[in-house]
Amino acid sequence: MRRILITGAGTGIGAATARRLAAMGFQLALHCRRHREDAEKLAAELREQGGLVSVISFDVSDPREAEEVINRDISENGAYWGVVLNAGITRDAAFPGMSHEDWQLVLDTNLGAFYNVLRPCIMPMIRLRDGGRIVAVSSVSGITGNRGQTNYSASKAGLIAAAKSLAVELGKRGITVNSVAPGVIDTGMVSGELRERVLPMVPLGRIGKPEDVAGTVAFLCSEDAGYITRQVISVNGGMC
Repeated sequence: MRRILITGAGTGIGAATARRLAAMGFQLALHCRRHREDAEKLAAELREQGGLVSVISFDVSDPREAEEVINRDISENGAYWGVVLNAGITRDAAFPGMSHEDWQLVLDTNLGAFYNVLRPCIMPMIRLRDGGRIVAVSSVSGITGNRGQTNYSASKAGLIAAAKSLAVELGKRGITVNSVAPGVIDTGMVSGELRERVLPMVPLGRIGKPEDVAGTVAFLCSEDAGYITRQVISVNGGMC
């Protein structure tokens, strides 16, 4: 059975994606850090439905810890056929008042995870000789930029560029690499003030749901998406 690792799988987009991929028959490795209880609860739910699910925990910004935990999980449960890079954080502030700590932490977590998580996954994935799927969850901020989010926008734009480059490297192996760029999605990271400010800019007239993004990620992991790679798919209700 094909396995997929989902980072940040305890809540929001990650949890919605896990439910969709489990329904498609994938075996899952649910990654968490702060939301261990949520991830364990989700894993139990999916197991009751017949899914094969493991839970792993590590800091995606720590390359040594990520490598150690991922290598152990691969050794015990098998290589990942797919990886969904979903874990991320925000530390918003106007640029002149942004601390170096907040700048670095966001880049290390959101962009650094691309290297830290994928590097130990890639060779085992190649050795499966079964193609594969990698999906990086970026953001509309990584395409258009956003006030008070120079650190977040930089990290999410970097994800897109990294995914495009890796897609070229892995294409001959049949491994696709794509990005999904959500707009404003109804998760714990969205404040009421942000909703009010952004909603008039959304032609569909509503804030997105985690399931809206999960459906796109699931499609990119499907057989139907086998000839789609090096792309960025925006899921933003029509925001420009």
